[in-house]
Amino acid sequence: MYIVFLGPPGAGKGTYSNLTSKWLGIPVISTGDILRNAIENGTPLGKRVEIYVDSGELVPDEVIEKLVDETLDSEAANKGIIFDGFPRTVNQAEILHRLIENRGSKLDLVIELYADDEEIVQRLSSRRVCPECNAIYNLITGPPKNDSKCDICGTEIVQREDDKPETIQHRLNVYRKQTAPLLEFYHNKAGLKCIIVDTNGLPDVGRDALRKKLLENEVISE
Repeated sequence: MYIVFLGPPGAGKGTYSNLTSKWLGIPVISTGDILRNAIENGTPLGKRVEIYVDSGELVPDEVIEKLVDETLDSEAANKGIIFDGFPRTVNQAEILHRLIENRGSKLDLVIELYADDEEIVQRLSSRRVCPECNAIYNLITGPPKNDSKCDICGTEIVQREDDKPETIQHRLNVYRKQTAPLLEFYHNKAGLKCIIVDTNGLPDVGRDALRKKLLENEVISE
């Protein structure tokens, strides 16, 4: 099964795609995490895309296509993939459609997450990450137990450049301009299930709403 999560940055794609992964037993592929790891490791790909990630701009399609194509061929993807952070444009959606079709399969489901801009800015500007083990915290809903140090490895947690308020607003503008047309693209695609989940409020509320929609569409069972 192949599933795409859509929604603005901060709507909860990482949180809810990982929940869906547990329910279905298929992996989540986050192109954002792949790119950030490449940057941290100083790989040729990381050096090429660092300026895009730090500024909130979209990474060139040919780079993303290569990553996704390699991922689809991986052993972990033999039962399907949940895509988090890809596609972001109609052109990328067409690339994904072609890559999956080349493997004799199809995209099964698109899940659109919705949250208000004010809540998104508050969520993301409160997010902190551990530069050592990549653990993620939120200073409001899930802060570390020991001040500003990671609960897992004790490293000082930091705020990513793309989680600063001015960059968040730019990312939202990029989303509206380049990613929102995906909704129309997918809603008009014959035979494709599309569901919308409101993720405003606490994560538990969004989790229950998502599970209900997946049960109604027979994606998961009780």
